[in-house]
Amino acid sequence: MAKEPRNDSDRQQDAARLRDLEDRLSRLTKAPEVGGPMAGYDKAHVAWRMVTEIVAGIVLGCGIGYGLDWMFGTTPFLMILFILLGFAAGIKVMMRTAAELGNNPGKPPETDEGTDRGD
Repeated sequence: MAKEPRNDSDRQQDAARLRDLEDRLSRLTKAPEVGGPMAGYDKAHVAWRMVTEIVAGIVLGCGIGYGLDWMFGTTPFLMILFILLGFAAGIKVMMRTAAELGNNPGKPPETDEGTDRGD
């Protein structure tokens, strides 16, 4: 069973031993490697960014569609069409954000342009 410290000098010795142990452990422990373009953000920020991208696409589509409906007098038709187009654009931007999460920092994004297929 552990003994209780008897006086202040015992407490100071224990504190010094603990600080020494913490220093040795911190030297042996590797710092986590940060990778990817969004590694500095936590998952909640990235999730809110994706939600904002979808909502912004829908709102912009609704606004454009409503404006065109007001100009041409085609009440719900263009607004519904542009809401769907805004939703599709929001999904496309959200997928691009999700692709950024998977990229390595030194690696360029994968594209089909400029690749030699041996034709």
